[in-house]
Amino acid sequence: MNEPQTVEHGVVVSLEYTLQVDDEVVETTEEDGPIEFLQGYEEIIPGLERAIYGMRVGQEKEVTVEPSEGYGEYDGEAFEEVPLDIFPDDMDLELGMPVELYDEDTDETVEGYIAEIRTDTVVVDLNHPLAGETLRFRVKVVGMRSATDEELAHGHAHGHDMDEDL
Repeated sequence: MNEPQTVEHGVVVSLEYTLQVDDEVVETTEEDGPIEFLQGYEEIIPGLERAIYGMRVGQEKEVTVEPSEGYGEYDGEAFEEVPLDIFPDDMDLELGMPVELYDEDTDETVEGYIAEIRTDTVVVDLNHPLAGETLRFRVKVVGMRSATDEELAHGHAHGHDMDEDL
C-alpha cells in the first residue's frame, strides 16, 4: 500500500504543535511528543483540521483559528448551580477546578470548571476554558500513514494517546 504524501481525509497524522492565546503558550507537544489523529474525523478542532489539509511531512505552518472554528464563542449563560453536597466531603474544591456533572436529560456527563463556591452550592462554568479565544498554532507534520480499516471503521487513530482537548 502506498503511503500518503500529503495530509488528506482518512490519513493518520502525527503533529507537533504549540498553541498560544494572547502571546501566552497554553499547550505544546514539546514534552509529551506529537499527537496522532485520523484526519477528517473531527478528532481535533475544525479550524486546525481544515488548515493542515495538503501539508507534507516536515512542513511547518502558522494557523490562526477563530472561536467559531475552535472551541466556540463564550456563552455567558452556560453556568449550572449545583448543590455542594453532590461533591465528596474529602474533595478540596477550588476555583477553576475541572469537574464532571451528570446530565440526567441526556444521560451523559458534561465537563465544567468551578466558577464560584457558595455556602450550599457550587456554580460550574460549562464553557470550554478556551471558548471565545482566538487560537494561534505553530504546527509541524512529523509523520503520516494510511489508516487501517479498523481505524477508519472506529473513526479514530489507534496506538497513541490522543490529546482529547485539541
